Amino acid sequence: MWYAIISEDVESSLALRKIHRPAHLARLTELNELDRLLIAGPHPAIDSADPGESGFSGSLVVADFDSLGEAQAWADQDPYLLNGVYQKVVVKPYLKVLP
Repeated sequence: MWYAIISEDVESSLALRKIHRPAHLARLTELNELDRLLIAGPHPAIDSADPGESGFSGSLVVADFDSLGEAQAWADQDPYLLNGVYQKVVVKPYLKVLP
């Protein structure tokens, strides 16, 4: 089943994001290679495709896991969460309707 992992950054997270981005992306790449990743990406802190130094306010990942518990366990090990980029992470079941 699909699960939405909705994360909220701490204030001024950009510097930490840059440091921990390679490890964060490696986990997403692994899910993608297993065909278990629907979408993943950050929420710009401002209304712009390139927020520059304004950075990001959080992230959204929608991925396939066997259970809510497995999705939560995966989210709990995200380098962004473990290293203080995220202040809050919510994991919810997700039903893809369109397209």
